[in-house]
Amino acid sequence: MPKLNVVYACQECGWSSHKWTGRCSCCGEWDSMIQEKLKPLHAQTLSGFCNEKPVSLPDVKLVNKLRMETKIDEFDRILGGGIVTGSAILIGGTPGIGKSTILLQVCQKIGQQGFVSLYITGEESTGQIKLRAERLSVTSKNIFLVAENNLHVIFEHIKDVKPKLIIIDSIQTMFNPDIGAFPGTVSQVSQITHELIYMSKKTDSSVLLAGHVTKQGVIAGPKVLEHLVDTVLYFEGEGSMSFRILRAVKNRFGSTNEIGIFEMSTNGLKEVKNPSEIFLSTRQRLNSGAAIISCIEGSRALLVEVQSLVTKSSFGVPERKVSGVDYNRVTMIIAVLRKRIGILIDGYDIFVNVVGGVKVEEPAADLGIAIAIVSSFKDKEISNETVFFGELGLGGEVRGVDQFDTRIKEVEKLGFKNVIFPKGNIADVSESKSLKMYEVSSLREAIDKTW
Repeated sequence: MPKLNVVYACQECGWSSHKWTGRCSCCGEWDSMIQEKLKPLHAQTLSGFCNEKPVSLPDVKLVNKLRMETKIDEFDRILGGGIVTGSAILIGGTPGIGKSTILLQVCQKIGQQGFVSLYITGEESTGQIKLRAERLSVTSKNIFLVAENNLHVIFEHIKDVKPKLIIIDSIQTMFNPDIGAFPGTVSQVSQITHELIYMSKKTDSSVLLAGHVTKQGVIAGPKVLEHLVDTVLYFEGEGSMSFRILRAVKNRFGSTNEIGIFEMSTNGLKEVKNPSEIFLSTRQRLNSGAAIISCIEGSRALLVEVQSLVTKSSFGVPERKVSGVDYNRVTMIIAVLRKRIGILIDGYDIFVNVVGGVKVEEPAADLGIAIAIVSSFKDKEISNETVFFGELGLGGEVRGVDQFDTRIKEVEKLGFKNVIFPKGNIADVSESKSLKMYEVSSLREAIDKTW
């Protein structure tokens, strides 16, 4: 029988079990399970709401949570208008993606408004943080730094400084000496997060937690960590790319459909006010295999370039390489082109890429991807004044998409002349003096109207 006060936790993904296994059942890593002894939470933590009595729903008093605007528009929009007082926010991302950078910049903006912030680092010294702050022009006197990872000492610092914003960089480096486990283990991360959240609710101070990620790209530690906090943000982007996308995957005080787009520079993260213009700025004119698509990210429309390269395969099995779009949808589009349009591309290598490191997940990109593949296969150039969007069905039909007006406004703003869109959206069309609009009901019809 397994011991009830012992748990075996994976050090890679945080998955836990009451019996030891050689391989983690969650992430598949070998020899990653270590034994931890469980201890009950502090009485203070467990009794946080014990004094409350059940109240009838109509008698519950509404509490208007105040928000602190960081004056970083992209960051505020993701949070739903700013940082809610007493909330806990978890920011995850790969090393070097910009987590510590955005946290320091938020401290600077908050400090300029007269609010005190306490930056607690468990990975770097205060001297290293100072060097980064000088590079980012972070000079506010309302920012206090301390290099500490003992939770008891951290609470003493919080009592002395009385900050409005607390930064923990990172949560996996913190430890509670009352728990007999190493920092970053399941029991440490769970209990520390519990106590930090309880403290933030009690003092009306907001907590921003930086979190490590695993090889699979998810935040390391127990999955309960994401359930405990109010908001979970993920940084996306390639290390070689200058663009960063901050996406909300959980938000108790706002929408989870919003994203923020930043550009990493020597002076820190800069907001990208017009991402479509940035993504299209390096586009070559009249190049086969390149099409402009309109996609929706959050509440905004983005125009991005999707490229395709179709070349004769040198091997028996042709390659299919995809970056920035769903691989399964690309293979479906290739099958539709072969079956419904009659394009014989079985013996060709096909590469599809979205320029700028953007990830397009919605099916409205199907039509543009299909046209780009046909363009590269036939070596025919696509007009650089045409934008495509529409979902592709298995029968070769082009289906309608949502947020039609938002897409069209972005197309008009950037000066494009032609739009090829699904006939199912014809009811949403309003008169436009600058755009020629071509509705299509099938992929074959879209190909005919493209050339």
